[in-house]
Amino acid sequence: MKSNISIIIGREFKERVAKKSFIVTTILMPVLMLAFMAAPALIMSLSSPENRTLAVIDNSGIVLPALVEHQPENLVLVPTAEPLDSAIRSDRYNGVLVIGADVAASPKASLYMHDASSVELESMLASRIEDAVRDQKLKSYNIDNLQQILDETETNVNLSTIRVDDKGEGESTSSFLSFGIGLFSTFILYMFLLMYGQMVMTSIIEEKSNRVLELVVSSVKPTQLMLGKILGVGLVAVVQVIIWAILLGAMSMIVMPMLVPDAVMSQVNALNAGTLDTASASVDVDMLQAISYFGSPVAILSIFGYLLLFLIGGFLFYASIFAAIGSAVDNIQDASQLQSFAVLPIILALVFSFTVAQEPNSTLAVWLSMIPFTSPMVMLCRIPFSIPGWEIAVSVAILYLSFVVMAWISGKIYRVGIFMYGKKPNIKDLIRWARYK
Repeated sequence: MKSNISIIIGREFKERVAKKSFIVTTILMPVLMLAFMAAPALIMSLSSPENRTLAVIDNSGIVLPALVEHQPENLVLVPTAEPLDSAIRSDRYNGVLVIGADVAASPKASLYMHDASSVELESMLASRIEDAVRDQKLKSYNIDNLQQILDETETNVNLSTIRVDDKGEGESTSSFLSFGIGLFSTFILYMFLLMYGQMVMTSIIEEKSNRVLELVVSSVKPTQLMLGKILGVGLVAVVQVIIWAILLGAMSMIVMPMLVPDAVMSQVNALNAGTLDTASASVDVDMLQAISYFGSPVAILSIFGYLLLFLIGGFLFYASIFAAIGSAVDNIQDASQLQSFAVLPIILALVFSFTVAQEPNSTLAVWLSMIPFTSPMVMLCRIPFSIPGWEIAVSVAILYLSFVVMAWISGKIYRVGIFMYGKKPNIKDLIRWARYK
């Protein structure tokens, strides 16, 4: 025969899973996540600069040769001596670049565009003009082979990061990729904690205002009712995350190879094998690592595995607080002030995660990942940086133990609050209820 808690869990679970909103979000969210996963490949394929033709009026006579010598494939530079007004009105050009006669002494230039310019175009033109002016100034020193000397001394450092384990085995990593994955996981957890935590509170308030709870508690203990609601709603969140993980893992195997060109995929394979020459790679190494990571079902399932671990612990902890708040008030308006005690720590944890993602091993990051109010999101933000396993284990242990304590406190508030009507409780009232034996 089923226990009272299992009956309540089944009721809460079936009621929410059957809703259209659950079905829609369960299907829609993996599509949005897939778009996030495919973003590196899409950005790479769609970010090719637009072809443009620029008229160049070089009043200095020293810049145009340098521009033409290093002319990009997507840009056509046309020297012209016609007046500026005429060149601007001409439909043969997308824009006109005007370089002052004394550009060496007063490094200024003007770009007149018919359509929107771009940061890439402007920075490229400014860089070429700077190079031309620099070369002209270097020639004034009359030093033989000066340009050759400068070229030979110029060095571009390609810094690659390799994470080494206790056995001395190394693995190529990307702080940029870890930063993105950590914040992505943190935001997903943030959304779940707020959405499903408030769902528990709202459900209790609605049933309390309809006097349904008075009938239910005649056959079920208040603490059993609270735990049944928390576990039932939490089971909905767990099922949704598992469905997302399966769908995204399957789509990463099918969709990602279709989006990435064969030439890029060969570089990804070379990167994974450790044979890639990063200096000759046509794509940024961080982009290659992102494509490799999001194209791996194992990596996707690993992300969702940790997400599920901290989602369960974080939800149980915060849902206990939301349940106590819901039992203490008669309507949503009265709950708005009290629920700040649950919402504010979640928001602060999200804010702190941006700082933690930049310094995942700082003292602040370690402590925040142990405090149960902030640990779910902060620890998820740190995990992609391959922090020590014992820190994850300690954080999980503290979080789940904190849930037991919080559930005990909330249960004492809950058993009193569900029978209280007409009075809006304050913090002193909640503390007094929690002390009742």
